[in-house]
Amino acid sequence: MKRGFYTIMSAQFFSSLADSTLLIAAIFALKTIDAPGWMTPMLKFFFVASYVLLAAFVGAFSDSMPKGRVMFITNLIKISGCSLMFFDVHPLIAYGVAGIGAAAYSPAKYGILTELLPPEKLVAANGWVEGLTVASIILGTGLGGVLINPLVATRLLNLPIINYFDRSPLEAALTIIMMIYIVALLFNLFIPDTGARYKKQATNPIKLISDFTHCCTALWSDKLGQITLGITTLFWGAGAVLQFLVIHWATVSLHLPLDKAASIPAISALGIALGAYAAGRYIPLKKSLSVMPYGVAMGVVVMSMTMVNSVWIAYPLLVLIGALAGIFVVPMNALLQHRGHVLMSAGHSISVQNFNENVSILIMMGIYTLMVKLDLHINIIIVLFGLFVSTTTLFVMTRHWANQREHDSLSLIGEHKHGCD
Repeated sequence: MKRGFYTIMSAQFFSSLADSTLLIAAIFALKTIDAPGWMTPMLKFFFVASYVLLAAFVGAFSDSMPKGRVMFITNLIKISGCSLMFFDVHPLIAYGVAGIGAAAYSPAKYGILTELLPPEKLVAANGWVEGLTVASIILGTGLGGVLINPLVATRLLNLPIINYFDRSPLEAALTIIMMIYIVALLFNLFIPDTGARYKKQATNPIKLISDFTHCCTALWSDKLGQITLGITTLFWGAGAVLQFLVIHWATVSLHLPLDKAASIPAISALGIALGAYAAGRYIPLKKSLSVMPYGVAMGVVVMSMTMVNSVWIAYPLLVLIGALAGIFVVPMNALLQHRGHVLMSAGHSISVQNFNENVSILIMMGIYTLMVKLDLHINIIIVLFGLFVSTTTLFVMTRHWANQREHDSLSLIGEHKHGCD
């Protein structure tokens, strides 16, 4: 890999680490104001809403200047969202502002990979991205759980630099999170300019929405793009639900307090890192479509969570679920990035991907929130979730087999045409 790639990975790691820690702090903030339980999954809803609402604009913004500069600006927006919690702004609003930064950050984060690296290195690069992102989730959720622990919070408040500014355990946690974002900003300053330049981006909102709609149609109409986009859309929607589902399950079935339950998703994230590593090492771009059965298996294994009430059984089970997810999504994500880059520019491709994936997150988180509000038992929710993942993956596999009868997937992977830029 080129040296600049590792600077990008470092910036991504610390930015994602802060995002994950901020989520746990926001959950804690809701608890301190005695917010109803259904508001907790709504945090994700508010965070990803920007990915959908700004999808037509962030791709053009990402392609309007060097990607490192875009990542710097968008990290500043994340810091702004985090800082709002110091001023008693409702956690849903504050986390939503951080989501605006994340929505604009994502096209630059993934788009720079297609500018910097050749297609044959994209699966390995995505293995790095997903592996480090997962590592940041492991550390971020774990760090979030530690920071909201009453004993740790008390000790933090006794530190001179924190005690001088802060009055509460939440503010102490937010100070640490702000420091992590600042580290990400410093790495952003050293991200190399790849030299990639695109035509002058439109600024008329109607033109941007029209261009985005054209790009969206181009990717969904493409026989290869629709399969990869369908799979990643399913995965990220399911992954968002799984993050909250596991915390809920840990408090009900494993009888863990919030500070310990908040660290449980990190166990499945470890599995994702292992799966992402295996995918990056052993699955080339041309064999990416062969991983779809792992998605079916993941849904089946998720349903087995209903039979577990011991932490020592839960840990290996969550690692297995994560490993299946990592093997499943990393090659498909790389193939989608490559196919999108072939059909359109890097920024536009990623913004289309983000739009579809986050519409899925909004819909699935909305359904999950409704089930929690209706007070459905956690085991019923888990079974419905697992069945949905498996059956939807099977449907996409069936669609792929039908497409293969008309087109050879391998020839499509290597085909170059630009239908949208």
